[in-house]
Amino acid sequence: MLAQALSDQKHSVGHVEVSHFLNDLGYRLQDNRKTEEGDDHPDRDAQFRHINAQVRHAMKKGEPVISVDTKKKELVGNYENKGRQWRRSKSPIKVNGHDFPGPEVPRAYPYGICDLRQNSGFVNVGTDHDTSAFAVASIRGWWRAEGSRLYPQAERLFITADGGGSNGYRLRLWKWELQRLADQTGLALSIHHFPPGTSKWNKVEHRLFSFISSNWRGEPLLDCETVIRLIAGTTTAKGLKVACRLDRRKYPVGCKVSDEEIASINMKPEKFHGEGNYVINPRTTREL
Repeated sequence: MLAQALSDQKHSVGHVEVSHFLNDLGYRLQDNRKTEEGDDHPDRDAQFRHINAQVRHAMKKGEPVISVDTKKKELVGNYENKGRQWRRSKSPIKVNGHDFPGPEVPRAYPYGICDLRQNSGFVNVGTDHDTSAFAVASIRGWWRAEGSRLYPQAERLFITADGGGSNGYRLRLWKWELQRLADQTGLALSIHHFPPGTSKWNKVEHRLFSFISSNWRGEPLLDCETVIRLIAGTTTAKGLKVACRLDRRKYPVGCKVSDEEIASINMKPEKFHGEGNYVINPRTTREL
């Protein structure tokens, strides 16, 4: 573009000369850097401190504390998986030359639950849609498979989640499904959302998802069984263990929650930013 502009002004110069000029002036070719955190939360740092204080309090009381989120969806098939692995020289795994498949190609949606007290992970791999119903079904699956056994005396479950996605604080379906979970388990659910655009600070990201990505780097996710095997095989030097299951149930998009249903939710917002810090208690009539 600069070379063309200079040529239009009768300066005989090519793109190579322009790159030299820019270099002399202190310019360099640079990638984008991910630093912007989205719209600033009015009490961003205060919300972090609030969550950390509440987590410490819950841990001190012996209550279960989990960090939840959906890992990015993965293409299932012979597609490139970023990263490198040790193989004999000149023998790379050959994958499809393009990765722009149509909707008929299956996807995997790994929803992770990181138990901060046990240093363990539970991943529910969905094959339909990443909805709020799927998110809460994943938490329910963790509770039935592990949580109820590990915390038989628990009366409250502490959950940290992102501010958006299928577990976003604005979603009616998220809160409606949490109410159903509270009714089914008898647990009070203490929910705390990170400010928008700060998902990397959610502990499930760096205590679970980062190790899963490292474990399967460079390995094509040929089928759902491969996804399950690689996730379940994730360990760390500090003793992380991961359980994983496949969820082929349907989670249709576009489910509506009525005003009457919202009004029936037994939710108590906290005084500090109640939109992102709230407790959902079981209703008097327990749902079977």
